[in-house]
Amino acid sequence: MFAFSRAPRRLIYIAAALLALLMHISARADTELRIGYQKSSTLMTLLKLQGTLEKDLSRQGVKVSWYEFSSGLPLLESLNIGNVDVSADVADTVPVFAQAAGANLTYFAREEPSPDAQAILVPQASPLKTLADLKGKRIAVTKAAGSHYLLIAALAKAHLTFKDITPAYLTPADGRAAFETGKVDAWVTWEPFVASAQRQQNARVLSEGQGLASYQRYYLASTAYAQSHPEILDLIYRQLENAGTWIKDHPADAAKLLGPLWGNLDVATVEQANAHRTYLVKPVTPDSLGEQQHIADAFFDAGLLPTRIDAQAVSIWTPGTRK
Repeated sequence: MFAFSRAPRRLIYIAAALLALLMHISARADTELRIGYQKSSTLMTLLKLQGTLEKDLSRQGVKVSWYEFSSGLPLLESLNIGNVDVSADVADTVPVFAQAAGANLTYFAREEPSPDAQAILVPQASPLKTLADLKGKRIAVTKAAGSHYLLIAALAKAHLTFKDITPAYLTPADGRAAFETGKVDAWVTWEPFVASAQRQQNARVLSEGQGLASYQRYYLASTAYAQSHPEILDLIYRQLENAGTWIKDHPADAAKLLGPLWGNLDVATVEQANAHRTYLVKPVTPDSLGEQQHIADAFFDAGLLPTRIDAQAVSIWTPGTRK
């Protein structure tokens, strides 16, 4: 009969506990899908509201859990450290910052460009008429958002830089409040905030994104999840395609669903906002990441990225990929 000392016995208990924990984590990964999203994640929000994704995955024994984030950067940070498995769409700038920070993420879908879903807004009676008039002004913008790149591109077109303005880095809610109370001269934002400001605050569009910033939105997964569960990504991709078609075919019905989630916006405002988004879901290819490189270079040149990156040096999942 073998006798074990107390120390080795304790090590055996610890090893057994760790093995049980790893088995629990592995089992959870196979039976739970954790999705991170934002209020602006229109297509994923529709899937959540309509329950279609959960219904299809339940047949495979997979439970869906939803986690809402206030902005894209915290969402991708959570994705990178393994707190969520899949990210709903984020603005094109967000993965650039994540890549520069060394995040190990996989692109699995994108929406075709929607340049007019972003805009630089000014009060209706503002004397500002051209992009050059932004010189010396205080401008609200959300840091690292797609609107941040729009502002960089707009200033460059007017032969200006951020040194020529006073940026106020604010969340959309705080940006709206600052704009409404006259604490800023202009506000750079995206839908549905653009349509809401136009209809409720009588805001005037100084410039939309056309010709300045393409504004694509990307869907990402943790690379580990993409490699382990390509069949789940395939199902999500097809459902996103269907949701994009549905929202364009049923604009009023979609607006009725989304309005309450977007601060009780009226149907007309939501329809106006959604008209500026393509919601056309497409695969990601290296060639489709050209604008990502322009964004990365612009942010590096502005001193906002610690290093230059190769926007094509990322992991990409392709629809139809299975184990």
